[in-house]
Order: sequence, then C-alpha cells, then structure tokens
Amino acid sequence: MLNFKNLKPELIEKASRIKLLLTDSDGVLTDTGVYYSERGEELKRFSIRDGMGVERLRVLSGVETGIITGEVSGSVRTRAEKLGITELYMGVKNKSEVLEFISAKKNLDYGSIAYIGDDTNDIEVLRMAGLSACPADAVIQIKQITDFITESRGGNGAFRDFAELVIFSRTNNQESPDSKLESK
Repeated sequence: MLNFKNLKPELIEKASRIKLLLTDSDGVLTDTGVYYSERGEELKRFSIRDGMGVERLRVLSGVETGIITGEVSGSVRTRAEKLGITELYMGVKNKSEVLEFISAKKNLDYGSIAYIGDDTNDIEVLRMAGLSACPADAVIQIKQITDFITESRGGNGAFRDFAELVIFSRTNNQESPDSKLESK
C-alpha cells in the first residue's frame, strides 16, 4: 500500500500541478512480455488496476491520460479505446517531439505534464516532463533520473501507483466517492 504522507513536499507540489499524464506502453502498462505466433504479435497483458488508475485520474482529479509508444500495436490501440484515451501516439521514434506537439496542441506547459517510462528511449521525455516516474523494474538509467519510482512493476500496477500520487496531490487527499467509477 502506498503511503504518500511520507513523500517530500516538493514532489507533492509538482504532482499537484499535473493536468495530463503521459505513459509509455511496453514496460509500464505491460510487463514487457509479448506473445508471438507465425502471424506476428498476438497478445499483451494489461493490468485492470492500471485501467482503474486512468479512470480515477479523469473522474477524481480531471487529469487526462495519453500514450506515447515506439511500438505499433493493435493491442495498445484496443486498450486505449477501452480506457477512453484519445491521445495515442504509436510508432514514435522521437518521444520528445511528440511531447512538444501535445504541449502546444493542449496549450500546456511542461510543468503540467507528467510522464512515466521504463527504458532508455524515454530519457529525453522524462527530463522534459514536469513530473517523471518509472516502474520498480525500470532500467537503472531511468531510475537515476525520475522524480518517483513506483512500488509496482510494469504491467502490475506501476501506472496506478503514479496515478494515485497525482490524485492524492491534486485533491489534497479529499477524493470523491468511488461510486462514480467503473472497472476498466
């Protein structure tokens, strides 16, 4: 169980300014595994808890979620649709350019955008974001530069941990009832 009361006030302050939370897919929303057959990619595993994190962010704190991934995956597209995520960017080679585009499109400064990633292709965008995080099993280069390391591993609640930090910070721990939420 996460205990946000022991976090540094600077981290809570950064998290309270977030209006958009962006995430990588593989290694954050999934456990980095993928099942292949002779037809190509078949399956990826997503956490229902992470899906609830997307919904809780939206309903309890007004924060939207977006996905920026280097992969092009029907599984990711389907998951984004299920969660009502409209900011979906796949096949991205330069994630910082996409962050710049989203920032301009939504008229948000970087200080109001959070990003969670797990591998070296996320370094630049993690440095640009106003708040950065990584899963517990991220590569060491990422752990060394992020503001927050989740207790959970990728695909096993890491996104949810980060979402809960933002919700806690934005609502001053005065959340609305969960009765407004539905399982994703």
